[in-house]
Amino acid sequence: MTIGSFDEIRALMATMPHADTAAIEAAQARDGQLTKPPGSLGRLEHLALWLAAWQGANPPRADAIGFLVFAGNHGVTAQGISAFPAEVTVQMVANFQHGGAAINQLAGLAGAELTVIPLELDRPTGDFCAGPAMSEAETCAAFQTGFDAVKAGDLCCIGEMGIGNTTVAAALAAALFGGDGATWAGPGTGLDPAGVNHKAQVIDRGLALHRERLGDPLQALACLGGREIAAMAGAILACRLKRVPVLLDGYVNCAAAAVLKKLDDNALDHCRAGHLSAEPAAHRLLGALGFDGDLAPLLNLDMRLGECSGAAVAALIVKAAVATHAGMATFAEAGVAGKDA
Repeated sequence: MTIGSFDEIRALMATMPHADTAAIEAAQARDGQLTKPPGSLGRLEHLALWLAAWQGANPPRADAIGFLVFAGNHGVTAQGISAFPAEVTVQMVANFQHGGAAINQLAGLAGAELTVIPLELDRPTGDFCAGPAMSEAETCAAFQTGFDAVKAGDLCCIGEMGIGNTTVAAALAAALFGGDGATWAGPGTGLDPAGVNHKAQVIDRGLALHRERLGDPLQALACLGGREIAAMAGAILACRLKRVPVLLDGYVNCAAAAVLKKLDDNALDHCRAGHLSAEPAAHRLLGALGFDGDLAPLLNLDMRLGECSGAAVAALIVKAAVATHAGMATFAEAGVAGKDA
């Protein structure tokens, strides 16, 4: 399938499947018979139902897990908005490929297949303070890369690497949900307060330059976003179409998800938030996406690494939810008297 225009992305979103109600009902029935008081496993029970709903099967599975990490470089780094130089992106991709990063260790622990996809690292996107970061064609090409990267499976965790991408994520969040640079900018890889203030000013310049185009989420993605952010949006949509549940990672990944949320309020129903990033505006962004209250992030470990690491740790929680739901005996199987006995 070729995705060559924003209209084609919108057309794909119109075909998104819904949760499988029969699978939910079957999972609820089994949960009610397991050897435990109702609700005693808390959110693990909700996770099992969510997986069943989107896998379309009960009991759900957590065997075929994919970790997707997309890497991109950003022209806005010319504005001095990062504590690290852009060449670190290339160096970290090499580290991923040689097994030396945190995500490599977490993939091994989870028994997951890790796929790292660099996107034209030798050709950064445009500086959004000077013009659009990407054309429609470039945005769609990156979106397609993410879309095509998704395989059938039980669960997908999606993350990124790209020096400067917290600036891009903050700008995109401001464009989609309102506010200014100061509302959404944070330290990223380690900026001091003066650096964060400069970052906010850069974001405000970009927002002012592209103001007339920011009402359309896909135009906002083109004007401000990076290739890895467009690719993550494409991967999240592909997972929905293939009925693969998704664990979102941190701030940048959630900014990619926000593009889909603004196109269709139900676009992230197959997703859960893996963790609450330590980036200051992460809680605000998760709330805008609907991941609060009963759908709050699974973990809060003060992580801010990116590269899918928070979602990867949360995947272990999902595996625990599946193990308990699928492996526990029912009252009848165990010969244990139920609550009405």
